Amino acid sequence: MKGPAIFLAQFAGAEAPFNSLDGITKWAAGHGYKGVQIPTWESSLINLELAATSQDYADEIKGTCEANGVAVTELSTHLQGQLVATHPAYDQLFDGFAPAQLHGNAKARTEWAVEQVKLAAKASRRLGCTAHATFSGALMWHLVYPWPQRPAGLVEEGFAELGRRWKPILDVFEENGVDAAYELHPGEDLHDGVTFERFLDAVGGHARANILYDPSHFVLQQLDYLAFIDIYKDRIKAFHVKDAEFRPNGRAGVYGSYSGWADRPGRFRSLGDGQIDFGAIFSKLTQYGFDGWAVLEWECALKHPEQGAAEGAPFITRHMIRKAEKAFDDFACSGADEAVIRSVLGLN
Repeated sequence: MKGPAIFLAQFAGAEAPFNSLDGITKWAAGHGYKGVQIPTWESSLINLELAATSQDYADEIKGTCEANGVAVTELSTHLQGQLVATHPAYDQLFDGFAPAQLHGNAKARTEWAVEQVKLAAKASRRLGCTAHATFSGALMWHLVYPWPQRPAGLVEEGFAELGRRWKPILDVFEENGVDAAYELHPGEDLHDGVTFERFLDAVGGHARANILYDPSHFVLQQLDYLAFIDIYKDRIKAFHVKDAEFRPNGRAGVYGSYSGWADRPGRFRSLGDGQIDFGAIFSKLTQYGFDGWAVLEWECALKHPEQGAAEGAPFITRHMIRKAEKAFDDFACSGADEAVIRSVLGLN
């Protein structure tokens, strides 16, 4: 595993040092990060189309990062991926994820989003990234609770359509040798293990359809985030290190009561302030040979982002595990040959 790294989406902004790739990577390195995950919708940090088509520009991006002491871990198309599949009920709210000239034109917006994610696959290859962070979008989120009763075949057709939209995109990822890592997230049709499996069936078990593992979303759903690793270890290609807590009470639970983040029983927290057992997570990922980046995604309802960022790198570093190259009891190995082994078993 590599790290610590930081997702820049929650920090990019109009003020220095957060308004340029040079400034924000110097800031990240100054806090002890060794890698950055770049949000491709932030034009002040990256020109996605140019990164996809020009190796010189991609090398410039890498050069800026490396000169400042960090690597590019992954690119992100969370916002564009969301727009690959959007139910009309959310059109007005999600228009803000796309350029102004596409607002009010759902068809053109979807076409733009699909092209954006394909560009990200090509840009990832030019940058030397092997995984890419994204969302699946959602055609069925408004149906997450089965009331009124869902007509037979509705969910099946929803996943079939999601598969039809994503299969050509995943083929581009295959052509470029990059894994699409879906962050399983409420608000997306891919939000837990079962929905990921349904999607995987819809894309024919596509080798490039994989997972960005973020345990915080599983805490808020009350899903076993450690057992998840055991089940889906072969599909986990990216990792967001994000903390969360779930404290139900007599007035509210999983659904959150339409409350703001600070007042919900389930809420995201800065690293170390929530309930997640990161020691167990890092142990399992190390055990299964995860060789991607441990990337801080800072989201907290209480703590200032600068404090969260400053505390994040040392927290991740403390949890990083250098995998053992030999067994702890090798010193006592008898080096028995086959004859001795059979003798010990009483077979001679």
